[in-house]
Amino acid sequence: MRYLHTMVRVKDLDASLHFYTTLFGLEEIRRSENENGRFTLVFLAAPADQGDAGAKGAPCLELTYNWDTEDYTGGRNFGHLAYEVDDIYAICQKLMDNGVIINRPPRDGRMAFVRSPDGISIEILQKGGSLPAAEPWASMGNTGSW
Repeated sequence: MRYLHTMVRVKDLDASLHFYTTLFGLEEIRRSENENGRFTLVFLAAPADQGDAGAKGAPCLELTYNWDTEDYTGGRNFGHLAYEVDDIYAICQKLMDNGVIINRPPRDGRMAFVRSPDGISIEILQKGGSLPAAEPWASMGNTGSW
């Protein structure tokens, strides 16, 4: 058995791609358009996950964009995505500098939570153990839900 992907429905494909690729660092590895079904699928992968097998073997995040949009409310039994990063402080700073709210700051140097433009909760975990506590994160409180 092998993990393949997680699918999330997105309302604004451009905003979601900006968040996941430009800000968060995932790479688009394939895309398909289905005119009859009126949807677009975009598969994204973390660069470190692509390895020797290339993008084809990487676990992916599938963004599903339905051309006839609807409002997706919380629920549908989805929890969160989780990604391991080399420097949790750097990614959180980049996200915050670009208007992303850090819902659960990395006070412990190990874990943070943010939300995508579509409200998908994303857990960010520090690779290889916690970094030493640092400001502004150490004293920053939670914002909203995560």
